[in-house]
Amino acid sequence: QVQLVESGGGLVQAGGSLRLSCAASGRTFSNAAMGWFRQAPGKEREFVAAISWSGGSTYYTDSVKGRFTISRDNAKNTVYLQMNSLKPEDTAVYYCAARRLDYGLPRSSEYEYDYWGQGTQVTVSS
Repeated sequence: QVQLVESGGGLVQAGGSLRLSCAASGRTFSNAAMGWFRQAPGKEREFVAAISWSGGSTYYTDSVKGRFTISRDNAKNTVYLQMNSLKPEDTAVYYCAARRLDYGLPRSSEYEYDYWGQGTQVTVSS
């Protein structure tokens, strides 16, 4: 059974940092693109960042460029999201996602992802 388990969320003051982790089990994702999405209260889930299977290509939504960094460790079957200079508008549940297709391109649409974690809450206070 494939599982993605996020961790690292919490409460932080504006300007602070958090590092989210997503550990995969049940199959290897070393050949699959992975991504992070988030959903704020009353809003639809939105794309945050994605990374290619090799880690050589990364993509970000405009609002987090320069502040967030996505990375991966294929030996650990884990993807990370380093979040710096956090703002109150970054408050959301953050979800990790993975594509089933090996060597598929990282995508910003949630419909391109086949596996999802349960989410981890990030709250940024002003």
